[in-house]
Amino acid sequence: MIFDTVDKTLLELLQKDAKQTTKALSMQLNLSKTAVYERIKKLEKEGVIKGYTAILDKKKINKSFVVFCHVRLVQHTKEHIVSFEQEVKKLQEVLECYHVSGDYDYILKVNVEGMVAYREFMTTKLTSLKHIGSTHSIFMIEEVKNTTVVKL
Repeated sequence: MIFDTVDKTLLELLQKDAKQTTKALSMQLNLSKTAVYERIKKLEKEGVIKGYTAILDKKKINKSFVVFCHVRLVQHTKEHIVSFEQEVKKLQEVLECYHVSGDYDYILKVNVEGMVAYREFMTTKLTSLKHIGSTHSIFMIEEVKNTTVVKL
């Protein structure tokens, strides 16, 4: 899909605040409300806009313990990869999972209440998944930057 400058600006505005009304967006873009509405619907239909969400303050909901867990599979067969990916998607503590190159096969971003909860997650959930050879955990000290905004 090719984006014109209006599409790019619209997407930037929505990334910063998706709760803006069509009227507020139309005023910023110098377009009619109908034109803005139609552009948004087109972007949604094309899958450019995948959804809308609320970003929670992890400290205020007692989930500020963030761990980056590196996972190495025992073998790199298609069966092991598919099995691991299907199972890790079911773990609610895992916010993000990336298949990566390098010494490990996956990096998981895990969010729990604290060290006790992480130990429980590791011993009862993650390490019970099939085909895991080893894990390596890195604990977040401070969140320096966390954004969902993609520059267009």
